[in-house]
Amino acid sequence: MRRRQFVAIALAGAVTLAGCGETANTKARDNKGGTTVLNVGMPNGPQTENHNPFLTTSSASSLGYRWQIYEPLMMWNPVKPADPFKPWLATKAEWSTDYTSVKVTIRDNATWSDGKPVTAEDVAFTYNLVKDNEGLNQFATPYKSVSSSGNEVTLTFDSPQFVNQQKIVAQVPIVPKHVWSAIKDPSTDINKNPVGSGAYTLKSFTPQTTTLSVRTSGYWQELPKVKELRYTSYTDNNAQTTALANGESEWSFVFIPNVKTVFQAKDEAHHKVWAPPVLGIHGLYINTTKKPFDNPALRRAMGMVINREDIFNQAEAGYFHPLVRSVTGLPSPAGDAYISAEFKGQEHKVDVEGAKKALTDAGFKYNGNTLTDPSGKPVTLTLTDPAGWSDYQTSLEIVKDNLSKIGIAATVDKANQDAWFRNVEEGKFDATFRWTNGGATPYDIYQTVMDGRLLKPVGKSSPAGNFGRFNNPQATAALTAYANATDDAARTAALATLQKVFVEQAPMIPVGADNVGAAYSTKNWTGWPDDANAYGAAQPTQPNAADVVQHLKPAGS
Repeated sequence: MRRRQFVAIALAGAVTLAGCGETANTKARDNKGGTTVLNVGMPNGPQTENHNPFLTTSSASSLGYRWQIYEPLMMWNPVKPADPFKPWLATKAEWSTDYTSVKVTIRDNATWSDGKPVTAEDVAFTYNLVKDNEGLNQFATPYKSVSSSGNEVTLTFDSPQFVNQQKIVAQVPIVPKHVWSAIKDPSTDINKNPVGSGAYTLKSFTPQTTTLSVRTSGYWQELPKVKELRYTSYTDNNAQTTALANGESEWSFVFIPNVKTVFQAKDEAHHKVWAPPVLGIHGLYINTTKKPFDNPALRRAMGMVINREDIFNQAEAGYFHPLVRSVTGLPSPAGDAYISAEFKGQEHKVDVEGAKKALTDAGFKYNGNTLTDPSGKPVTLTLTDPAGWSDYQTSLEIVKDNLSKIGIAATVDKANQDAWFRNVEEGKFDATFRWTNGGATPYDIYQTVMDGRLLKPVGKSSPAGNFGRFNNPQATAALTAYANATDDAARTAALATLQKVFVEQAPMIPVGADNVGAAYSTKNWTGWPDDANAYGAAQPTQPNAADVVQHLKPAGS
């Protein structure tokens, strides 16, 4: 999940991207004066043509247009993760009671953009393609078998998949067998001429702008009102924000440090930001193999003095990573239903004196204003994140100041991005701001931080998680129990254990939630998701993007 590569670049000043082509207000209307074009933007730099919907590195994934050409079986709403799935290419998905199999029924009125019908055989082919090609199996799903009969497809798994339902039925793009069966290596092919079941087809590609046209016929539901989608890849956050501010771009996912002044105030009636929290979080990972940070009392004390509200307001512009208040690390409202009875209503509060007492009770001492560990050594640490990630760098400076209040001397390392990824995955750091995985339940959050099955020696890469090398058999057992549970009572019990370990052992200090929101304009298009109608993620790179476009209508219509 290398998302931070494109959402946290410093916004230094007003730089306009030259040669970006038509704006939202030029050639965006039909002959009758109605709006027809939607301009989408991402701050990801020049793109290399690649329309492979399975590859997270492709231009189709980077800009998000893969989900307008290709579709999943179901739509899942990460803003309301407990809501039922919305039928899409499949009319229903029926899971076995132990979640080791799912039977999906494929709708009978969908066609590919070349006119051929979408069949259960296509769906089975797609899942077998993912099953048999490790490079396409993004979530490392343990597929056991895939079969089809009539209009039904049955997927079986080597282990229960309760925690991965949305990844399986709502995040796998379905492809046509008659096209992809001829592709020699689906993990490298750029899919030059994409054929999908979605409402749009590829019109043109340049490194700067990719244009999609709405299909003229054969789509299984009513065609969107948006006749053309133009995806522009701006050079950085600064250029993307400038384009949003002047109306050139109408929809983006980008971090805007001074969002009210730089974007919203430019057109208060139409410029909107919606950043709903989801079940994924950001915070300070601590390397639990390094003394004295192997002591949970020290980690808890650090958490007691880190000012989450300052980080939210100063580093995240008061919106981008919504504040996490619960001591469990679960964001509200997405995680409210999952907070165990023991921690209901318990919110984080800054408590410097309480932190100092916890430290001295655990054998730490003070030499003047300097905290020393039980062996008498001053407590110091290095906080590290990539130099260009401005929100994380600001967060680290706040943490540095906070920790000084309990006698910890911290330094901030502005790391090289590639080196940072490598060092974090290999456990070569003291403390770092990073995100967790996210999903339909809190499992992904706690699994990223505490899963002993991901535990690797320092120096050996663990890209899937447990970067702080946290070794707690109780947490690992609870994660396994949660994933394998066949009833809510067992899941509730396992989750209570996970939260207790997380709170008491503090392997990671939660600060903010992830978001799947957007900056957008209602000047030409209305129907966007917001607090009043949170029907799905607003982020243009999410599978929900197809549903968002389906909801849009020309302003004033």
